[in-house]
Amino acid sequence: MHRFRLFVLLTGFLSAASLCLCYAQTVMLDLPRPSQHAVVTQRIGITDITVNYHRPLANGRQVWGKLVPYGQVWRAGANENTTVTFTDPVTIEGQPLDKGTYGLHMIPSENQWTVIFSKMSTAWGSFTYKQDEDALRVTVKPQTAELHDALTYDFDDVKPDSTVITLRWEKVAVPFKVAVKVSDIVEASLQRQIRGLNQYYWEGWDDAAGYFLASKTNLDEALKDEDKSIQTEERYDNLMNKSLILAEMGRKDDAASFRNKALDKASAQQLYFYGRQLQGEKKQEEAFALYRSNAKKFPAEWTSHVGLARVYSGQGDFDNAVKEMQTALISAPDSNKSNLENYVKRLQSKDDINR
Repeated sequence: MHRFRLFVLLTGFLSAASLCLCYAQTVMLDLPRPSQHAVVTQRIGITDITVNYHRPLANGRQVWGKLVPYGQVWRAGANENTTVTFTDPVTIEGQPLDKGTYGLHMIPSENQWTVIFSKMSTAWGSFTYKQDEDALRVTVKPQTAELHDALTYDFDDVKPDSTVITLRWEKVAVPFKVAVKVSDIVEASLQRQIRGLNQYYWEGWDDAAGYFLASKTNLDEALKDEDKSIQTEERYDNLMNKSLILAEMGRKDDAASFRNKALDKASAQQLYFYGRQLQGEKKQEEAFALYRSNAKKFPAEWTSHVGLARVYSGQGDFDNAVKEMQTALISAPDSNKSNLENYVKRLQSKDDINR
């Protein structure tokens, strides 16, 4: 009615002014709505899931079975279609659904709800809903919830490959599980990405290999990608990652060979942080040996002095540890000085900084 009245007012004014001009559409002002707009997004793997909706208020009214009748298709929000967008294929309660944007509708009842994903996503509410436009229907169980005056969509039980989207309004919660085949989607995405400019840089191949190594999904592909990274530009990073891949594959001798090759190319800072990694793995003596060799190879680098301070601290020689840490302070970047000063205080108090 508002749009029609506005249209009449505009056309009437133009007629009074004797202008031969007509409008094919009305004008809608941007004004506050009782049911306010909200958008929530959750990423699972590299797949974005977005719910776009409007939030009606219960305002003390009986919602379920009255304001929202049982057994009828409901817009699952207010105003325009509530929509849910998946940037990759997913499963809903175990049922496959292709990527895309869907109109989200629901059929509530006391004991079971039907959640509907419609291929029509640009309608107003559910007033023109057609079942033959359904992409998927699933049934779920409603749950009792704490009072939510404003309708809310949340992402609950977030896991590496799934989440639960939950509608909450009044004292009812309606959850449905969304799962993603993360490994398949990431692998396909990497294949597309690496065909672009990334193929000409060592970092792209190294990152791809690092993903497969971390997820332990395809070590053969990890090794293949790391070899391409090394062929593009041999670096400490990709040599060390190849060592890790080979170790994960059980090829210990090959892993040791590439680890040594990586360490030969490492900077003072890279050697220091590898030493810290060894300490994290409870390989204290290996770390101390690395710190000593680092100091011989890079005697002027501040990280070499920090490493020696750790060696002396581990031996209980706090006087020499303090001297090494104070030497490191002289040439360390400003961003690191505060931490080094704290280390000096700890060493002066005979507190082993390796603990």
